[in-house]
Amino acid sequence: MGQSPFEQNPSDPPSRLQRSLGLRLAVVVGVSAMVGTGVFAVWQGALERSGRWLVAAVVLAAVVAALNATSTARLAARHPEAGGVYTYGRIYLSRPVGVVAGVVFIVGKTASASAAALTIGLYVWPQRATQVALGAIAIALIVNIRGIVRSTRVAAVMVIVVGIALGAFVISSGLTLATRSVESSPSAPGAEPMGILAAAGLVFVAFAGYARITVLGEEVKNPRHTIPRAIAVSFAIVMFAYVLVAVVVVSADRAGVAIGPAALNDIARALAPSWVVTMVVVGSVLAAGAVLWSLIAGVGRTVFAMASRGDAPRFFAAAGRRSRIPIRAEVAAALATTVLVIAGGLTLALAVSATMILTYYSIAHLSALRVAGVGGLAPWAGQVAAVLGLVGCVGLVVGLLSWA
Repeated sequence: MGQSPFEQNPSDPPSRLQRSLGLRLAVVVGVSAMVGTGVFAVWQGALERSGRWLVAAVVLAAVVAALNATSTARLAARHPEAGGVYTYGRIYLSRPVGVVAGVVFIVGKTASASAAALTIGLYVWPQRATQVALGAIAIALIVNIRGIVRSTRVAAVMVIVVGIALGAFVISSGLTLATRSVESSPSAPGAEPMGILAAAGLVFVAFAGYARITVLGEEVKNPRHTIPRAIAVSFAIVMFAYVLVAVVVVSADRAGVAIGPAALNDIARALAPSWVVTMVVVGSVLAAGAVLWSLIAGVGRTVFAMASRGDAPRFFAAAGRRSRIPIRAEVAAALATTVLVIAGGLTLALAVSATMILTYYSIAHLSALRVAGVGGLAPWAGQVAAVLGLVGCVGLVVGLLSWA
């Protein structure tokens, strides 16, 4: 008989948590985390900042994200442990730098989680967005603590449905725009360079989902090979989808469609049949729900890793005896997300998340500069990727702060 998915492979590095994620499930984690809040929530803010250059902002965000993926994949392959850049910064730079990485990750991803919850509320019931968001957080936590394998199976269904919804949206809206004779009347102005950088920073929030794979490093089977491959596959899928959606958003804006926080819903109502509108709403709920689950898992495991090393209260270092899931840390992550949902709005949540995440990856690149050739890259190639990625992260933060 083959090895049970719940058995530890003798060749895997020692782990305090259950190694249950193979390549396919790891890709599901990455795709479900990326194709969520961003594809449904970032377009209004990004369009206001970049105007007709929105697609260029998406491509720039993708380039920075790809460089970040390169550095984090190299680091995760060398150190397949829970905690992500918190762990790497602690090892290669210093304990204080590692703690800073952990803190900015927790703040940034908690803000992302609140944005995901608010996205669900805005698409489902705009007048009661906060109440719906709080309910979504509770559901995500319940699904999460039932176990990582069971949760990723749910996420797999979500990815399929969201893919169908986005495909229907792009094809239906795109065909309407292509066949309609419209006089250009864009609501978004032309962009300055800083506007493009700011828009790229917002869009980057969505691409950053591949980090969920690295912070789940202690639950991935054969992590040295699985993590880099899962990041590459999930990233390619999401980048293709984002470029298509960006083209539709810019075209709809030029056609005079009013685009609000629930951007895809607004475009679908103006350009697509009613069944596509329904699919967009369903897709937004499932996609943002998958992100919400994934973020609570990632934040919870970072808190778990920090508590295990004495950089956070030891109370959060406990994992369930049977499930081996850091339940206390995940409950804390859900409570923090609840506070941010009540205290702030969608645009603020996205901006805070982007700034914190980019700072987090800056530390990743500084750490990667001290790593020799790992993950299929020659040492010089890894060093170049780390330098370019650091420059990209700093540039996007400057753009975001210029629009604060």
